[in-house]
Amino acid sequence: MRNYAKENKWEDSPRQVKRREARNKARARAAKKGLVHKGDKKELDHVGYHPTGTLRGVKAVVVSRHRNRVRQPPHKGYK
Repeated sequence: MRNYAKENKWEDSPRQVKRREARNKARARAAKKGLVHKGDKKELDHVGYHPTGTLRGVKAVVVSRHRNRVRQPPHKGYK
């Protein structure tokens, strides 16, 4: 069973907020270059990105949503 309170606590933590801001900035930079557009079902794949690290200096490649999600490591869920 999902623990929504715990999920919300994590999503609102300062560490996760900074990571989300970095992802949003990367997407905005790609949109400004014309690589992605709103509603195009594309995502940025941060090549060589470690889940707990920062996105600073990490190369991002535009891929389909499906390809990016299939490539992700399995999600262990919340306990």
